[in-house]
Amino acid sequence: MSSGRAAKELGRGERVIPGVWRLRLPLPWPGVPHGNAWAVAAGDGVVLFDTGMHQPGSLAHLERALDMVHLRLELVRSVVLTHAHVDHCGQTTPIVLRSGAEVWCHPNHDHLTKWLANPDGYWERRVEIALQSGVPEADVRAASEIVRREDIGIAGGLQVDHDLVDGVQIATDLGVFTAIETPGHAPSHVCLFNAERRMLISGDHLLGRVSLFFDFGYTPDPIGEFLASLDRIEDLDARLCLSGHGRTFTDVEGHIRANRELVADRLRLTEEALAGPEPRTPAEIAPHVFGMPLTADNGSWLLAEIQCFLRHLEVTGQIVRTDETPDRFRLT
Repeated sequence: MSSGRAAKELGRGERVIPGVWRLRLPLPWPGVPHGNAWAVAAGDGVVLFDTGMHQPGSLAHLERALDMVHLRLELVRSVVLTHAHVDHCGQTTPIVLRSGAEVWCHPNHDHLTKWLANPDGYWERRVEIALQSGVPEADVRAASEIVRREDIGIAGGLQVDHDLVDGVQIATDLGVFTAIETPGHAPSHVCLFNAERRMLISGDHLLGRVSLFFDFGYTPDPIGEFLASLDRIEDLDARLCLSGHGRTFTDVEGHIRANRELVADRLRLTEEALAGPEPRTPAEIAPHVFGMPLTADNGSWLLAEIQCFLRHLEVTGQIVRTDETPDRFRLT
């Protein structure tokens, strides 16, 4: 979610290799100062992988980044979205209006479009999850009033022309990028792989800095899906990764291993927090797992993640949910 603060950075563009440009776009989130869109040469224009987040002045940041590498919005022929989070798809509509580009996205994007169709219902669902997690109601209501006033980060909704599912091929001057469904971080998440160059556009599935986030409440087991998606990407043997945040990197295998280790560590800490005789709520477990208290700034992120860890342990039979309200869990 937006912090409400103006972005301090400017949009910047740089060439990665001939025909591939990184467009670094500001974000207003503490600890996540920017995200990447990637322009890849394609005929008389470019394919744009992801778009950045819509905020006041954000399109000018994108245009500035494009200008630095001698490109223009009007050269965008296709917009290909790695997933339907606002920092990756928020500027899709303004770009389409300027360029006439067609849009590709995985069809399982209800986690965004249902929110856009019914924002009040979305926020009430978030409030319900927080209350069921054991957060005091006064704290939940106060935090909810703050976040409801913030920019949603997307302009004009999300209109998709083509489904981006397993095997779909996106043609570029560097060869074909093939879609590989990688749910976990988001139900709609897709990576794109250029086998000829062993180049992976990873969205938020793999990042330069190992960091986890999962949408909760849309699929049965986001953690299990994420781990299975890591297996799929490992089998590709990619050597260059263009990620959704941070710089390019080549140690793809090392990043996959580090993500698995972080997931395993947090699952271990979750079980450790349940080692006592009394069942505990997600709000009680989270500070032990993340090493920090829940606050209005981090609460929605950390609760979503801890709920996903609990769901995975529940699905795999390591813990059970009691019949109490709010939700409480104990080891089996």
